[in-house]
Amino acid sequence: MSLSPAERSSADVLIDLALREDLDEAGDITSAATIPAEKLATAAFVVRRPGTIAGLPVAEAVCKRVDPRLRFEAEADDGHRVERGTTIAIVAGPLRSILAAERTALNFLQRLSGVATLTRQYVDAIAGLPVKLLDTRKTTPGWRLLEKYAVRCGGGTNHRIGLFDAFLIKDNHIAGLGDPSTAVLRSVELARAFPTASGRPIEVEVDSLDQLEQVLPANPEIVLLDNMVNDLLREAVGIRNRLQAATLLEASGGVNLATIRGIAETGVDRISVGAITHSATALDIALDLLD
Repeated sequence: MSLSPAERSSADVLIDLALREDLDEAGDITSAATIPAEKLATAAFVVRRPGTIAGLPVAEAVCKRVDPRLRFEAEADDGHRVERGTTIAIVAGPLRSILAAERTALNFLQRLSGVATLTRQYVDAIAGLPVKLLDTRKTTPGWRLLEKYAVRCGGGTNHRIGLFDAFLIKDNHIAGLGDPSTAVLRSVELARAFPTASGRPIEVEVDSLDQLEQVLPANPEIVLLDNMVNDLLREAVGIRNRLQAATLLEASGGVNLATIRGIAETGVDRISVGAITHSATALDIALDLLD
């Protein structure tokens, strides 16, 4: 996989911030004091436990930003599963520069590979079923585009990027409209009439089957079924099918690796999981000096 132009631009901003906080104006004073300027070396990025890789283009950009003389060669591709002990990239050049880039490059690789690895576990848990795993906006501030890229590396699907590119009418929006007997339907009408609505999907969150039946005649592209138990999810699918609505049904809330298979088996079309970004553990990756 490769970064989109927007994702690469986001990475550039984050790399600048990360290197500034790590090197400041003085740079790597330890390496400057102990390593001869002319010393050349080669080092390997090595995975310490199995996982799915994401972030190699970002790690390369870090190395090049520290020192354009550094040569970075990927030995794997983003999105690939790797075993413990796998070398995923080689970097060569001035040792001082390798050491200056090491931690920042690893921070990006470990975080993004952690998201991809956890996403892949969820995708594997629903393998063979006609349902998509989606991420959410529960991302690290500033890292959203890169974390969503990592989700794709893990086999997941991106939900909306932010508040600007799709309508998601939630419980607080509906509560703000007043009369609960008409608010759900009214919210869709208002979104559809919004000046920039064209081309933007409309999704509505409901927490009861009554709300679902109220909103389906308005034909929103998606209905989010919030925190419903599996029996209710099955009923919701049955209602949608009986009404022959084209609306996709998305389950959310209470989803984890132990529950996602059962949720997927109810017949919903999508399952959104905040945990794949907000609770991912960094994948253990190290930089080993080879010579």
